[in-house]
Amino acid sequence: MKAAPRSSPLVPRSDTSRGPRITTARFLRSELRLIAGRRRNQAGLLVLIAMPVLLAVAVRLTEDNPRGGGPPGFIDQIVGNGVFVAFAALTFEITIFFPLAISMISGDAIAGEAHSGTLRYLLTVPAGRVRVLTVKYLGIVAGSLVAAFAVAIVGAAVGTTIFGTGSLTTLSGTQIPLGTGLGRLALSTAYVALGLCALGAVGLFLSTLTEQPIAATVALMVVTSAMWVLDAIPQLSGLHPWLLVDKWPAFADLMRDPPDYSAVTQGALVDLGYIAVFLLAAWARFAGKDITS
Repeated sequence: MKAAPRSSPLVPRSDTSRGPRITTARFLRSELRLIAGRRRNQAGLLVLIAMPVLLAVAVRLTEDNPRGGGPPGFIDQIVGNGVFVAFAALTFEITIFFPLAISMISGDAIAGEAHSGTLRYLLTVPAGRVRVLTVKYLGIVAGSLVAAFAVAIVGAAVGTTIFGTGSLTTLSGTQIPLGTGLGRLALSTAYVALGLCALGAVGLFLSTLTEQPIAATVALMVVTSAMWVLDAIPQLSGLHPWLLVDKWPAFADLMRDPPDYSAVTQGALVDLGYIAVFLLAAWARFAGKDITS
């Protein structure tokens, strides 16, 4: 006898319900391969991980001429412990390099598919608009995690190779064990990645508004730059807590003794708020979007 068709009532309900999940997993793997396979994304990742290498080399070459004055910072601590290369690299890249990387990934999410003519195909395979949006955002999340942790890992590895390791001197002047310091580095990196995920949600929404990926990429960079400018104006202090970038540098407080979690907690809540609002906005826009190409 021939096997019962997939729609047959003889097939257990639990088996048929596995189909969409398998399709989603396959769709997600395909999306991750697509993101990882793009040459510009590969080049962007190389630029990101090159920054901690250049930073470590620069500090090594100028080791005999330390920066004078001002409170202690990550740069000042690098010579004493190479792990601080990772912290310093995160601080430098969070202003423009990380946002640029996320802008490229999120700009391609929907607008890139529409521009190449594959979006209509994705919606007829069938994948469904909610599933397409979900997978696209998960791809952005994966890109955010890879970007942040790649910089941190390379920074810590290169820094410890050049400057060595041992107990870490916190920004408060006390010393903590290496294991504790690495744990705080992991937490700091996760916090940075969460901020990038929030920025990616904004980018995903912008990507639903156009069929030109470069337009979505530029728009997100303009929005990010505008937030940094607004955050630097003291007269707008009332607006600062609502800006996505305001608490991004707050992970430095995790390297105090004891660590100060207040600003990090506020920043994480703002990040989650942006994620919720802009994913909802992206869904509202994409659900009613007329796909003609």
